[in-house]
Amino acid sequence: MGEVRKLAAPFVVPGPTAVTIRTRLRVSTGDASVLTEVGTFLGSVASGDIAGRSRQGLDHDGASWAARKRALTQVASARWAGSITRTTHDQWALARRGQADQRAWLRGQIAQIEARLARPLGAKADKRAGLVRGYATRTEWHAKSRRLRVLRDRSAALEADWHAGRVRVVRGGKRLALLRHHLAAEGMSPREWAARWQAARMFLSADGESGKRCGNETIRVTGSGEVSLRLPAALAHLANAPHGRYVLDAAVAFTHRADEWQDRIAANRAVAYRIHHDPVRGRWYVTASWQRVAAPVLPLRAALVRGVVGVDMNDDHLAAWSLDTQGNPVGEPRRFRYDLSGTASHRDAQIRHALTRLLHHTRRCGAMAIAVEDLHFRESTSREQGGVGKRFRHLISRFPTARLRARLVSMAAEQNVAIVAVDPAYTSRWGAQHWQRPLTTATRETTRHDAAAVAIGRRALGYAIRRRPAPPPYDRRDRAGHRTVQAGPSPRGREGPRPRLPGPRTGSVPPGGVAKAGDQRAPDRCGHAAERGVQWHESAPPLGPRGFCPRPEHGLQHGPEGRVGCRPVPGA
Repeated sequence: MGEVRKLAAPFVVPGPTAVTIRTRLRVSTGDASVLTEVGTFLGSVASGDIAGRSRQGLDHDGASWAARKRALTQVASARWAGSITRTTHDQWALARRGQADQRAWLRGQIAQIEARLARPLGAKADKRAGLVRGYATRTEWHAKSRRLRVLRDRSAALEADWHAGRVRVVRGGKRLALLRHHLAAEGMSPREWAARWQAARMFLSADGESGKRCGNETIRVTGSGEVSLRLPAALAHLANAPHGRYVLDAAVAFTHRADEWQDRIAANRAVAYRIHHDPVRGRWYVTASWQRVAAPVLPLRAALVRGVVGVDMNDDHLAAWSLDTQGNPVGEPRRFRYDLSGTASHRDAQIRHALTRLLHHTRRCGAMAIAVEDLHFRESTSREQGGVGKRFRHLISRFPTARLRARLVSMAAEQNVAIVAVDPAYTSRWGAQHWQRPLTTATRETTRHDAAAVAIGRRALGYAIRRRPAPPPYDRRDRAGHRTVQAGPSPRGREGPRPRLPGPRTGSVPPGGVAKAGDQRAPDRCGHAAERGVQWHESAPPLGPRGFCPRPEHGLQHGPEGRVGCRPVPGA
């Protein structure tokens, strides 16, 4: 076994700082046409703004931002211009972070392929020498050399964009844009694709404003559910209310976090709104979001005072097992399954349902914390990893690690359950080695994932994953054989006397007596008693008549029949 890397300490994950709720907006035909026209117009303005921001590159500053906002105010309004420029800034920053990740990925791919191309064909890997394995055949070597050239070209183009500060953003989504060329394979007509493309590129988002009526002056939602929006200057002729506003016929009602939302709009605190259209279902939705004060992070010791529920995240289920404060598994293992196939909405619903069942199970167990692995799969998605096949890469790429963790943290915060993140190193291997077999019974089959959940929970509690060795029988040590966990093949040190423990070891030898534990000779023989203050001899004298020692100078006499040792003669 190689050297074990240093493990990171477990920590409590901070809770969410923002809230988002959504409800359906049942609009009429006239309202739908107005919302479509306004969203399409503002979407075209937002597209032009992101294009101009990308052309500015790294030369952007506060003055250029103000100039863009003044230009947009002439065609829309000051509030719409502020929302558009803020969204443009966020999109540029997100694309910039994506470029940084893509640069790191390309560099890693190029370095790995170059290292494997430099090795002979069929060469094996040597971890101690830091050598990777070579490609198996000449055909594979040639294909990888061509791929290396492609990656180098992509890296050169990306480096040029990076240094120029130029980003590439597709409003509406790159996947939907490429779908236009494969409509027959997807079973979609051009009209359906155009409707989805138009809905994805609409812009109907407004930032919240503290101190304004109901927390938002651009898109206003009152406590009674009335929805109105401020029209752009170019579409002021569509207004049906004073001050260039349009009031929808339909009213909205938030069911989730309704009381918290009502408290915010009653105090005129900022609430951001977004109206979007789903052409597949033919529905309109309104989303409200706001920020709240971050709750203080619960100390780790306080979160684990009632035990913990260890959770092992897998591709198709969550394996959970409850542990007490001493790190012992309690009850039976639980598995919460979900299906990650299908659309994104279906996967999201499956994850949400599995996490809800997990939180209910945690509350029933009486625990206040859930221990999960601090997973990151950035290094595992490489094609050049030895022994990693296409099926495993597909599994890792579709595993919603970030979304699952974000949903778990947000949902657990509402149930007052803390999330403890632990180092994922060796949890599956050590869990299967030390816990899978002992926890398997005649009526329960413990899987590798259940054992990993126990290992994760023990690491969160601060205990080692390795089990304690079973003690020998009380009567005979050799009857049960060796202990369950043996020491490794390390060289033994020289065996010497045992360390002295405080307090008397027997009833006849006080602490600090002349007798030593290193003297392994029998204490019940003549000359080797454990009494203090008696002169001892190397060998026991033979028995004399009447049980007296034949050597009077010893001052000793033999005991009664059946006793071998000697005792001092009274009065000697």
